[in-house]
Amino acid sequence: MIHYSLVCENEHKFEAWFANAGAFDAQSKRGIVTCPVCDSRQVHKALMAPAVSRANSEKVSLSIGHPQHDQIRAALRAMRDKVTSEADYVGDKFAEEARKIHFKDVEARGIYGEATADEVAALVEDGVDFMPLPNIPEDHN
Repeated sequence: MIHYSLVCENEHKFEAWFANAGAFDAQSKRGIVTCPVCDSRQVHKALMAPAVSRANSEKVSLSIGHPQHDQIRAALRAMRDKVTSEADYVGDKFAEEARKIHFKDVEARGIYGEATADEVAALVEDGVDFMPLPNIPEDHN
């Protein structure tokens, strides 16, 4: 599973997960990687921030110094709060429930929960449209 920062021809920046390094290239060539803001198919990989190692060797992307840092943090927190207040929490059954919704086995509804890296890779392979919820640390002021 690989996480890329992407940018479209209109300079909209977003992130996406792919099963492996070649999956982005293959999906992009097929025209199925699109900008979530403007629907452009002209998407390429952006430079990514260096990752910081956690105790369990998992990596996390970080940033600092953006002039709108506080506003971006507030917007991300508001987005997360909106999703979690209006969607059903399905816990570790996220992949299973997301797949049911995608394949129209159940009525569409908003859900959130957790999934393993392998489950996320399988959802990507199945073409299930989802997004990670931002994990916003508390303010450090």
